Amino acid sequence: MTDLSADLPTRKQHLREKLRFRRRHFAANLDEFTRFAAFRAVPAPLAELLDGQSMIGAYAAWGDEPDILQMLGDDATEGKLALPHHDGRVDTMGFRRWNLGDALVKGPWGTRQPADGTESALPTFVFCPLVGFDRHGGRIGQGGGHYDRWFAAHPDALRIGIGWSVQEVDAMPLEASDMPLDAVLTEQEFIMTGDRL
Repeated sequence: MTDLSADLPTRKQHLREKLRFRRRHFAANLDEFTRFAAFRAVPAPLAELLDGQSMIGAYAAWGDEPDILQMLGDDATEGKLALPHHDGRVDTMGFRRWNLGDALVKGPWGTRQPADGTESALPTFVFCPLVGFDRHGGRIGQGGGHYDRWFAAHPDALRIGIGWSVQEVDAMPLEASDMPLDAVLTEQEFIMTGDRL
């Protein structure tokens, strides 16, 4: 149980550890078919939102995060997909164009990203991984704040969190710098959390 008297960053770290364990256990126990079928097709309401987006931000799954790149394969084929890119172990994050089948390299934070020479991109719609979420748009990630800073610098970009259903909590402990999600997609449902969609 999270100690509610602890300071907010400590509470968030305890919750992160709990939710990482929950996510790891859930993903490890998925049968092969369920894991393959999850996040393979864009749900109808989301497909309508994606239609006409000039550039879509996504991510290369790491560890037990849901893999959405196959779901977005058509966008990659059309040159409308971009993945996060870090120039070094710095606070800022950008996006670079990526096509399905293009090589990914190990970035400075250990995640896979497009190579340094790829073209920069500015997504209008971003799918982001998460460690935990609530139905009010609250999200916590790995703790580096890269997505929150990018979202703060690009407030018009729509923000869709991607996670397993077991990563949901009733209410997320949030700091002023935590940017709310517009929606969350899990293997079970598409949840609208804000009023921008």
